[in-house]
Amino acid sequence: MNSNKLNTSNRIVLFVCALLLILVLYVPMWSIELNAPQYPEGLGLSIYANKLGGNVDIINGLNHYIGMKTLHEKDFVEFIVLPYFILFFSLFCLITAIVARKKLLYYLLALFILFGIVAMADFWRWEYNYGHELNPDAAIKVPGMSYQPPLIGYKQLLNFGAYSMPDIGGWIFILVGLTLLILSIMAYKNINSILRFKKTVNSSVLGLLFLLTNAFSCNTIPTSIKIGKDACSFCKMTVSDNRFGVILVTEKGKNFIFDDPQCLVSYLQSPKNSPQNSTLKKSSIYFTNFIGAHLLVNANEAFIIKSQQIHGPMNGSFAAFSNKDSATHYILHNTGSIVKINELLQ
Repeated sequence: MNSNKLNTSNRIVLFVCALLLILVLYVPMWSIELNAPQYPEGLGLSIYANKLGGNVDIINGLNHYIGMKTLHEKDFVEFIVLPYFILFFSLFCLITAIVARKKLLYYLLALFILFGIVAMADFWRWEYNYGHELNPDAAIKVPGMSYQPPLIGYKQLLNFGAYSMPDIGGWIFILVGLTLLILSIMAYKNINSILRFKKTVNSSVLGLLFLLTNAFSCNTIPTSIKIGKDACSFCKMTVSDNRFGVILVTEKGKNFIFDDPQCLVSYLQSPKNSPQNSTLKKSSIYFTNFIGAHLLVNANEAFIIKSQQIHGPMNGSFAAFSNKDSATHYILHNTGSIVKINELLQ
């Protein structure tokens, strides 16, 4: 066996990486989301390899008041050159898979890492200029305030919370980079044991597929409500009673927390939320179990009781149970009746 040649499994993985990089041209690479009370569904800016997507016009309108530059695709030279860089790396992966030389793999990894560093530095430079170069004649001026979005993570900008994270294309880039690193380490150490080699490659491929699947799918199931920390999205009171908590999860994966089912009803019926009613109707709702460990239960699976003996934090009369036996037991020893989720929301 030629120690300078890549084996068949390595070449297949490189071929898959080449195809994944082509996919990056058609999906958003980065996402910046803005949340504020006046925009309960949030505003999103999606950055593709060659264009901008999301609520660009609305964001530009808001930025005008604080003196920030408007976003125009023609102002970004990156949108011209970036697709060519992506195609270059896709072609490089394909050539490396065909030629099967380890040295090419090492060059590919080095260039890929260098490109990642330069790209992130350029992105930070753009965010810095975008947030600091303000129009002195803006309608709203806050002395010493800048509006640079975070490179990765969360940052508070006035009354907006800004989230910046890789999107599908960005995660693909990260996964391809990790895959190239793993392949290079394996090739450098010259692992010739067939059993060990197959086990390592299979684990790497399965891990790549698992992470890729998670990048494409958004798990919007909430985990818990933080008692004494989370605030109700309607009444703004801190959630203090773990028997009555509710979480509304929108199609976009946004979580709205309520300290009482009654607050959820009031929130959905509020006139200010009427523009989002069609979206909110498609949301998922989770109640905390009234008894036991107070775990979350999907509204479609919960047994909701309406009783005058139930007194929620906001004087609500609803409580949710995870099973019918518990709900029936409560009714037998108290009063009330089981209602459907649609009856609760009316």
